[in-house]
Amino acid sequence: MLKDAEKYLEDIRYAIGLAMEFRKDIVTYFDFEADLKTQSAVERQIAIVGEAVNKLTQLTPKVALKNCNKIRGMRNILIHSYDQIDPAIVWGVLTKDLPPPYWPK
Repeated sequence: MLKDAEKYLEDIRYAIGLAMEFRKDIVTYFDFEADLKTQSAVERQIAIVGEAVNKLTQLTPKVALKNCNKIRGMRNILIHSYDQIDPAIVWGVLTKDLPPPYWPK
């Protein structure tokens, strides 16, 4: 695999790990909704995942990632439609859609 592609995969893994770390003390959606700092930090990491997926798929179009369009779409909402972000959707992505975190060695 190309060196740049490996970097983007690592960026995806690391951003997921950070998002999970940021919410480690947040148990319920209501806790998340009340914690604007955690919301902001998680949104940033999900946006990074989306940007890295976009760059990875442009670099290596044959790479098989699930839900690339949805991931890119979420990134676009977070970046371009910041005033329409629904914390419930972000919470759903965080708790249901992200794979387990990966920490580099």
